[in-house]
Amino acid sequence: MQRKIAFEDLPPGSLDAHALFVTQHLPQVRAMMDETGVSALAISLPPAGPEHDAWRRALAGDLAREYAPRRVNIAGGRDGAALDTVLAYLQDAPGVTGHYVQVHD
Repeated sequence: MQRKIAFEDLPPGSLDAHALFVTQHLPQVRAMMDETGVSALAISLPPAGPEHDAWRRALAGDLAREYAPRRVNIAGGRDGAALDTVLAYLQDAPGVTGHYVQVHD
């Protein structure tokens, strides 16, 4: 079963956003991954500039390695059809893990 979780409260600066995610949201992500029956997690984050790409990619890869063979992916973008399409794809893509996808409307 794939679970989805969204975090919208990240600050605009990449360092501050990364720090807040790790200190505030990572415990919730870990708790979800430890739930019985969870085989994948799709994390959605608000849209951000390219200065956020590195920490988001690293986070996706680190989580995927830590929880393998379960899958973890991150999508960044606004709520809407494009983000929904990416999340639906990730749900049905058993070989895809450890990726950060920036969604464009």
